[in-house]
Amino acid sequence: MQVLDGTIANVSLPTIAGNLGVSTSQSAWVITTFSVCNAIALPLTGFLVKRVGQVRLFLWSTLLFTLASLLCGLAQSLGALVLCRALQGAVAGPMIPTTQALMLSIYPPHRRGFALSMIAMVTVVAPIAGPLLGGWITDRYAWPWTFLINVPIGLFAAATVATQMRAKRETTEQVKVDHIGLATLVLGVGALQIVLDKGNDEDWFQSPFIVVMALLAAISLAAFLIWELHERNPIVNLRLFANRNFAAGTVTLVLAYSAFFAVNVLVPQWLQRTMGYTAIWAGLAAAPMGLLPVLLTPFMGRYAPRFNMRWMVCSAFAILAAASFLRSGFFLGVGFQHVAAVQLLQGLGLALFIMPINAILLSDLKPQEIAAASGLSTFSRTLGASFAVSLTSLLWDRRAVLHHAHLAEGLSPQALATPAVPTAPGDLAFAYRLDHAIDQLAYQMSFNDVSFALGWIFVLAIGVVWLARPPFTPKAPPGRR
Repeated sequence: MQVLDGTIANVSLPTIAGNLGVSTSQSAWVITTFSVCNAIALPLTGFLVKRVGQVRLFLWSTLLFTLASLLCGLAQSLGALVLCRALQGAVAGPMIPTTQALMLSIYPPHRRGFALSMIAMVTVVAPIAGPLLGGWITDRYAWPWTFLINVPIGLFAAATVATQMRAKRETTEQVKVDHIGLATLVLGVGALQIVLDKGNDEDWFQSPFIVVMALLAAISLAAFLIWELHERNPIVNLRLFANRNFAAGTVTLVLAYSAFFAVNVLVPQWLQRTMGYTAIWAGLAAAPMGLLPVLLTPFMGRYAPRFNMRWMVCSAFAILAAASFLRSGFFLGVGFQHVAAVQLLQGLGLALFIMPINAILLSDLKPQEIAAASGLSTFSRTLGASFAVSLTSLLWDRRAVLHHAHLAEGLSPQALATPAVPTAPGDLAFAYRLDHAIDQLAYQMSFNDVSFALGWIFVLAIGVVWLARPPFTPKAPPGRR
C-alpha cells in the first residue's frame, strides 16, 4: 500500500488537474510533496523506534497513513490535496523499515530469508503495478479512489498486526531530540528532493528557484553531516556506515536500484513518447518485469540462504546489465513482444537481487540497529532513485537534441528536392513530417544511449558487492517470540 502510493497517482495527474481547475505542472506537487516528506521521514525511523517502539510505530504510521489517504480522496482543492499528501508521505516513512524489522523478529533464523524475499517482492512489483492500477481506477471510476482504496486495507492491516503482535514486549527510551540535526535534515533533504523532482521542468540551474533550493540543500546537508557525526545522540545514526557489510550493501543497493528505477520510469515514457503507445499498452509492455519476482519469491526465501549471497547478486546484476544492453539495440520498429521479453528478462534479475542485497546489508548489525539501518538504507535507495530519474530524464532530452542536430546536418534541401524555406502548404506539411521523423529517431537513439549507460551501472555494482564479507544471515531484533 505504501510503495504503491509513490507511483499510483502519477498517471492521474492530468485528470486531477482538470477536476481541480489547475495546470498539470501545478498538480505535479501532488507527487513532489509525498516524495519530499517521505524522504525526510525515512532516516528518522531509528530515533522513532527508540521513543515509541516498533509495533506501536508501525500501527500509528499505518493508521495515520490510512487517515491521510481518506483526506486525499475527499480533498476538494489542490492546496488541501497537497497538504494531505505531505502528511501521507511523512507518516509513510517508517512503514517499510518497521515492517522489515518486525518480520525479522517473528521469523526463526532459517525462515528470515523468506521474510526478506516477501518484502523484496513488494519493493519490485508495487512501482510497476502502481501506474497500471492508477490508470485503470482513474478510467473506470474516479481519481479519488486511487487514495480511498487504502482505507479498508489500512484498517485491516492495523487490526491484524495489533492482534497478532499484542504480546510482543518492547523497551523504549526517552532519547533527547537532536533539534539541530532534525532542522538541517528537514531543510537539506526537503530542498534536495524539490531540486530533483522539479529541476527538469524548471530547466535546472537556469531557474532562480532551483538555484536557491540547490544552495539551501548543499549548505543544510553539509551542516547535517558534520553535526550528526559529532553529536552524542544523533537523530540519524550515520555511524552505521562504519559497518563494512552495511556500507557495501547500501552502496550496491543504491547503484542497482537507481538504475532499475530509472528503467522503470524511462521505458513507459519511451513507449508513449517515441513509439506511440497509449498509457495502458505501455504499462502492459512494461508489466512482465514484475512476473518472475512474484513467482520466484517462495523459492528465493527457501533456497537463497544456502548460497553465497554475493554470487547471487552478481548473477542478478549480469542479467540486469544484459537486459539494458539488449534495450540499447532497440529501434523504431521494435515489436511489443520483443519489448515485453526484455522486460521479463529484467524481472529475473530483480528476483535474484533485492532479497540477497538486503540480507547482506543487515547481516552484521546488532539486533537493536535493524530498524534504524533499514530506514537509512531505504532512504539512501529512495534518494538514489530520485537522482537517477532526474539525471536520466535530463540525459534523454539532451542527447535527443544532440542527435537531432547531427541528423539534420546530414540533410540538404537539394538532396530532398524540396525548397529550403517551404512556401506551399505541401512543402510545409512535408517539413513538419520530416522534422517529426527526425525527432522520433533522435529520441530513439538517445534512449539507446541511456540504456547502454544504465547497463554499465549494473556492471559497476558487481565490483562493489564483493567488498562485503560473509556470513550473511540477518540477526533478529529484540523481542522475538
